[in-house]
Amino acid sequence: MAQTTRRTRGTTHRGQALVAAASAAALLILTACSDADSSGDGGDDDPIVIGISLPLTGDFSEPGKGVQRGYEAWAQMVNEDGGLLGRQVELKILDDQSNADRVVADYEALIAKDEVDLVFGPFSTRLVVPSARIAQEYGMLFVEPAGAAAEVFEQGFDNLFYAAPAIADDHYNYLAEHILAMPEAERPTTVAVASMDDPFAQGTAYGLRDKLAEGGLEVLVDEVYPPNTTDFSPIAAKIADSGADVVIGGTQYQDAVNLIVALQQLNYQPQLAAFSTAPTNPEFSEAIGSKTEGILSPTGYTPEAAWPSNVDFVERYTEIHGNPPGEDEANAFTTGQVVAAAVEAVGCAEQGDCQQQLIDWLRDNEVETVVGPLSWDATGKPQGAHLMQQYVDGKIAIVLPEAAAEAAPVFPKPEW
Repeated sequence: MAQTTRRTRGTTHRGQALVAAASAAALLILTACSDADSSGDGGDDDPIVIGISLPLTGDFSEPGKGVQRGYEAWAQMVNEDGGLLGRQVELKILDDQSNADRVVADYEALIAKDEVDLVFGPFSTRLVVPSARIAQEYGMLFVEPAGAAAEVFEQGFDNLFYAAPAIADDHYNYLAEHILAMPEAERPTTVAVASMDDPFAQGTAYGLRDKLAEGGLEVLVDEVYPPNTTDFSPIAAKIADSGADVVIGGTQYQDAVNLIVALQQLNYQPQLAAFSTAPTNPEFSEAIGSKTEGILSPTGYTPEAAWPSNVDFVERYTEIHGNPPGEDEANAFTTGQVVAAAVEAVGCAEQGDCQQQLIDWLRDNEVETVVGPLSWDATGKPQGAHLMQQYVDGKIAIVLPEAAAEAAPVFPKPEW
């Protein structure tokens, strides 16, 4: 199993330095453990070891921990059900601290030094692109739960698959179609946009912005802020002063909370408010003072979905955590499902020639998951669409498309 593809392990100065850095500083968390040697010599009784780097601290720590919960739930359930190829799975999770250099060092260490059998992707486009590049250099299959920006699929990766229904630019398609289908007299006419300087956040926000602009709405504010921004009062003031009918936030979690609170303090009352990622977090309502009514967000997942594996996932995850899974947990779980489907179909899980067999199988097959059936184009882009959620009567519910709606969309948004 200790084969490599495309280059020899440990022979470059860069590789040695990165492995040393990761070994010295990374936080190592072992889950779904066994007492067996984790070096993975491929024996029938050895665990299948899966290497992962996640932002457990730093800017992306909140969703990063959600992804961790999803991965760990997948490993626990797989092991309870007999493992993969009859072998238990073991996760090796490193903390990349939301840092792109660190995530490169982590995957170098996991693949070259620890000789893990498989790898799962990290959270955030910023971390997916450099880590996917390392995985490709070693010829490793790379399924990832959170690199949704268009640039991920423009790198020429032939080993990458995104474990969600749609990429960032397409997250708001149903909402854009809904707005532009409104009678002209009722339709909003102006837009304000604020986005984190992050490919995923900007991809979601700009996908909606551009579709609305093409449909005739005027963009009055278009602000970009650094990922570490905490004071949103200047941006909030520009948005409030514009009086825009629609506010779009290209956000992760804490930045969305801070921006919304700042807008509330200025008594800015948009007709429509859409923020990526944050509204689907279970702590969102409490964080913004429970003033959620009418806020919209795209989602690739709902616990209420009737997909057979999702019904089982929600029941067992809730037993473990006391609450149903969110989107980050579901996308991580989906990553595990996608890799497991390939492993079981091909009959192997180790470095070397097996990895290309896994990649080839996924290129040609559809996989049933907790977010629905997934298939991919040649770039690893999923061939689906996101749902639209909105807070209606204090609860978040699917409102678009109509065929999947749990509630009718609310417009205009009630005052917050």
